[in-house]
Amino acid sequence: MYKTTEITSAEITSDNPVHQRLLFPYVEAAEMVSGQVLEIGCGWGRGLELLTQAATHYTGIDKNADLIGSLQQAYPKATFVAANIPPLTDGTGQPLPDNTFDFVVTFQVIEHIENDDLFVKEAYRVLKPGGKLLLTTVNKSYSLTRNPWHVREYVADELRALMGRYFPVVETRGIHGNNKVMTYYEQNKKSVERFTRWDIFNLQYRLPRRLLQVPYDIANRMNRNRLLKQDGLAAEIRHTDYVLSDSPAQSLDFFYVATK
Repeated sequence: MYKTTEITSAEITSDNPVHQRLLFPYVEAAEMVSGQVLEIGCGWGRGLELLTQAATHYTGIDKNADLIGSLQQAYPKATFVAANIPPLTDGTGQPLPDNTFDFVVTFQVIEHIENDDLFVKEAYRVLKPGGKLLLTTVNKSYSLTRNPWHVREYVADELRALMGRYFPVVETRGIHGNNKVMTYYEQNKKSVERFTRWDIFNLQYRLPRRLLQVPYDIANRMNRNRLLKQDGLAAEIRHTDYVLSDSPAQSLDFFYVATK
């Protein structure tokens, strides 16, 4: 099967800092959501245990049909849809109904979407009046290199403006790391610079994304393994080492909550 996006494992130790960083918003979301919950881009189900317990009913949508099939078997009481997004459909081409969900959750997905305007518009459409969209994505200002799996990345005001086209209220927060996390971040930054210094022609920004995805994955895996061996810090980071703040521009990731 052709790989269509990057995947961070919960089982690979060198992936642990990123896994914990991606798990953190699910822990926060589980304290916020209730009722009918839709997750756009559920992937392999990193936050499913948390969201399915918090929701009256959980619906997950993702383009990876194999993953969706496995998740449906593992969580028979939930609903899973295999479909490309946007728009939001039921998998047969019919749109998900308007004004249906109390919460829409979409974590680290919008950066992979070509039509981000339609993506936000569709989330607005399927929410009930007063419903909330919980959205995270990377802060471009803290990216260490071009990620060829991402169509684009945002700075704080860009994301706020995009969501504000449809949602009258957008709460802008950010995900920050403590000293342990930021020490790892600085180690990662220096390590990445060792790789990118050889890119004297700036090919990472000049070549098409698809040509860069395999080399990026190889270099990324080598880099994470190197950092793990460096001092073992990568294995020690937990989701509790991340916090929410009201300073999104200085955050690793944005955590925005929009109300319909």
